[in-house]
Amino acid sequence: MGMDKVKDLGKEYPSVLDRAYIQYKRRQKVDEIMSRNIVSIAPESTMDGAAKIMGERHIGSLIVTKYDTPVGIVTERDLLSKVMAKGANLDEVTVETVMSYPLITICQTISVKEAAQIMIKKKGRLAVFECGRLVGIVTASDLIRSLPESPETMLKVDDYMTKGVIKCDEGTLISDAVKIMGDKRIGSVIVTSRGSPKGIFTERDLLTAILSKGKPTDIPIGTASSTPLITAPSGTSIHRAAYMMASKHIRRLPVTKNTEIVGIITARDLVEAYAK
Repeated sequence: MGMDKVKDLGKEYPSVLDRAYIQYKRRQKVDEIMSRNIVSIAPESTMDGAAKIMGERHIGSLIVTKYDTPVGIVTERDLLSKVMAKGANLDEVTVETVMSYPLITICQTISVKEAAQIMIKKKGRLAVFECGRLVGIVTASDLIRSLPESPETMLKVDDYMTKGVIKCDEGTLISDAVKIMGDKRIGSVIVTSRGSPKGIFTERDLLTAILSKGKPTDIPIGTASSTPLITAPSGTSIHRAAYMMASKHIRRLPVTKNTEIVGIITARDLVEAYAK
């Protein structure tokens, strides 16, 4: 029997181990996938300090605590849309004026599917509690790393991607790109060189490559964008897109058709598809 035939039979008749693993993924609980490294900040701290902490630790949010009690969360999106896009000085804006509260709380024993549904309904990161104590955080990136191969994840990215992709020439100043991202409430722009896609600039790039290192934002976006650009073809499944994002440690995946970028799918989009 040829190897191709064997592979086809393997797909048609998965092994007991394969089936068991799929069932395990479907029953997975939040405490198996949550981030346990909780980084906090005081409400009176400045957004300049918050940006540096997030950038240095390569994280997108901080838990805001007052008298050792979690009271809210501040994220890279808050930094972008509520502070920088408005032209405010980071060292003059306090965390408590832009943080989101109350926290969206869940129990660590609920399923990954339930967590995905809550995240999409409540529109935010999830704070995991055990007996009244904060024990972890669940982000969209945490969830896509655990998506099982199921009918929901066989859906195509085309039905969930954002089709209006915003592009900026590599010579565009970061400050101008940030204003565009904040005004449109998007987390990234495609960076082009002579009209052709070259890379991507994201909220995380802003934190890690610029703000945490004290660099100015009046420099070309091409100097801080992530390259090469990782893309997925139109028709890619949600499961495959999740695998690509998790393995490449990215949260946004441009979708191409006939070499043209026709959309972009994010980790949150994948969670939304799975949650339905």
